[in-house]
Amino acid sequence: MSTVAKDFGMDEALKQLGLKDVNYGTSTGNKWFKGGDEIASYSPVDGALIGKVTTTSKEEYEQVITTAQEAFLSFRAMPAPQRGEIVRQFGNKLRELKEPLGKLVSYEMGKSLQEGYGEVQEMIDICDFAVGLSRQLNGQTIPSERPGHVMREQWHSIGIVGIISAFNFPVAVWAWNTALAWVCGDVCVWKGSEKAPMCAVACQNIIAMVLKENNLPEGISSIINGDYTVGEMMTKDARIPLISATGSTRMGRIVGATVAERFGKSLLELGGNNAIIITPTADLKVVVPGAVFGAVGTCGQRCTSTRRLIIHESVYDKVRDAIVGAYKQIVIGNPLDENNHVGPLIDKEAVNTYLSAIEKAKAEGGNVLVEGGVLEGEGYESGCYVKPAIIEAENSFEIVQHETFAPILYLMKYSGEVENAIDVQNGVAQGLSSAIMTNEMKEAEKFLSFAGSDCGIANVNIGTSGAEIGGAFGGEKETGGGRESGSDAWKVYMRRQTNTVNYSDELPLAQGIKFDL
Repeated sequence: MSTVAKDFGMDEALKQLGLKDVNYGTSTGNKWFKGGDEIASYSPVDGALIGKVTTTSKEEYEQVITTAQEAFLSFRAMPAPQRGEIVRQFGNKLRELKEPLGKLVSYEMGKSLQEGYGEVQEMIDICDFAVGLSRQLNGQTIPSERPGHVMREQWHSIGIVGIISAFNFPVAVWAWNTALAWVCGDVCVWKGSEKAPMCAVACQNIIAMVLKENNLPEGISSIINGDYTVGEMMTKDARIPLISATGSTRMGRIVGATVAERFGKSLLELGGNNAIIITPTADLKVVVPGAVFGAVGTCGQRCTSTRRLIIHESVYDKVRDAIVGAYKQIVIGNPLDENNHVGPLIDKEAVNTYLSAIEKAKAEGGNVLVEGGVLEGEGYESGCYVKPAIIEAENSFEIVQHETFAPILYLMKYSGEVENAIDVQNGVAQGLSSAIMTNEMKEAEKFLSFAGSDCGIANVNIGTSGAEIGGAFGGEKETGGGRESGSDAWKVYMRRQTNTVNYSDELPLAQGIKFDL
């Protein structure tokens, strides 16, 4: 353990989460498998080794799936409110361990400590949501055209839910899926990111305690670990009816096609290229913090991070100067220190991608307002700390059309009516999150109308990032079209069944068809 980590209590946090120097990375609950190769997890904060996690072999994968299948048969028979009680207890465990788990998220992934705590709070919030949902998995009664008949719609558990999550939210996205899937009567197999494997083991340790205390069988919550080849075991496996995958659009194309080939269902949460439209009436007191946090929060490594500001020409200079001025106040450093705003990128590969994007923007004619670059010297030894950059650009630039998972913000002008800005905002392949800053009701309503934002999330006078769990989360176009978290997103974890019951003494056919014998 490094001096930095010890100074911020990471050794105690790992101990509280049951983590060791070498951890088994395959589990069906309280049963752990030795595994094969090891994945080393190095912190982007200081470059220090956090620990190692063993990968899942094919034989161990088969044991995990067989155990999950067996667990599903009994778990689906448990009344939904009782399953909700298990999720409630899990939420309480998370409350007890919020501090150490939040620290681990911050140290292993690199986001600020406040964001690490916030991610665990998301887990707690979705547990609370799911507990209430466990008493509301409602179908409906449908009027029948035939006398003496009633039609009903009901929902049944789907089976094993395979979850593939990304490094940037190493615990929350898993909880979004599992909390809902569990109350729906499903069991879950999770492949966490190989860039944040310790977080997955920690979460499994926590839910394992709850399952053991309630004498529940192995297989309700399982984890597997490894590179993309381990994920392929799940995507190709017809025993897993639903794959929920979070990651890049490139990854989503592969997962979606593979799962569709076997007629499975996929829930895809993919890339974003999110914009904020800033109109002449926008309030700078709202614009600046919303845009800056959206652009630099999590060091620009959120799928909802703000990538583009589309600013009306009449206020462009004023907004540009305010944003550039705010960037001068950003403090970059160890994310465990709450005095710092921005931590590191996940690894040096991400740093190279960031540097390449800046050079491509320059080559296409971009005007750099705030220089980027890699930070060096004391406190930056990991080589993963970079400076958030601002570049004036055109929406048509090839690099602007692509998502770069880094703190690069593109500024562009629009003229005329708000419809022109909406066209620019919609003029990318991705469709996750969007926002408009305006005090003009007509502009806000146009933005939210059928002819407005084409994204799954559209906000007024808040930024593009920071979604609450009560609403369905997801996007359109190359973002994948899936929905997670709140609203009626629970339905993807279940199968729909329509029932028709004849309680008469006759057998009338639908549509008035006669079939007399």
